[in-house]
Amino acid sequence: MTTLNIGIILGSTRQGRVSPQVGEWVKGIADARGDANYEIVDIADFKLPLLGESDSYAEAQAWAAKLATLDGFVFIVQEYNHSLSGALKNALDSAREEWNNKAAGIVSYGSAGGARAAEHLRGILGELSVADVRVHPLLSLFTDFENGSVFKPADLHAANVNAMLDQVLAWSGALKTLRQ
Repeated sequence: MTTLNIGIILGSTRQGRVSPQVGEWVKGIADARGDANYEIVDIADFKLPLLGESDSYAEAQAWAAKLATLDGFVFIVQEYNHSLSGALKNALDSAREEWNNKAAGIVSYGSAGGARAAEHLRGILGELSVADVRVHPLLSLFTDFENGSVFKPADLHAANVNAMLDQVLAWSGALKTLRQ
């Protein structure tokens, strides 16, 4: 079987965001496993226009091309106003078939661990034919971040990330057979 390619999607584009810290932490855990190719995919790098507000499709085409190279995803999701960021929603809407028949894990953070954002994301992923896995590491802004900006996760989260990755890889491998 070929090695799976898993994208760790950073779900925020705002100034001062902490998603790159969380994404690098997840990638470090993932890379230590040696069982797939893991890469950070930062939606900020794609400069996606708001869906329907631009005649330029180059950014959306580059985004879709990147997604097409991936077999599964881990979303780094922060909670904004009890939901996910507008930038992540726009990125999800800016592609279609490239999401289909792939698996995703979610690592969320916020005052309530980002649980509400993750639940909103699950509904969107279902519509895009992405199978989200059950294990879901939740990070607290109060206990896993110093001063709300420096990521210092509790040790127990690493086990949850590994359990989530086990599921993402199993499902990504199974769903890849549908895309071949």
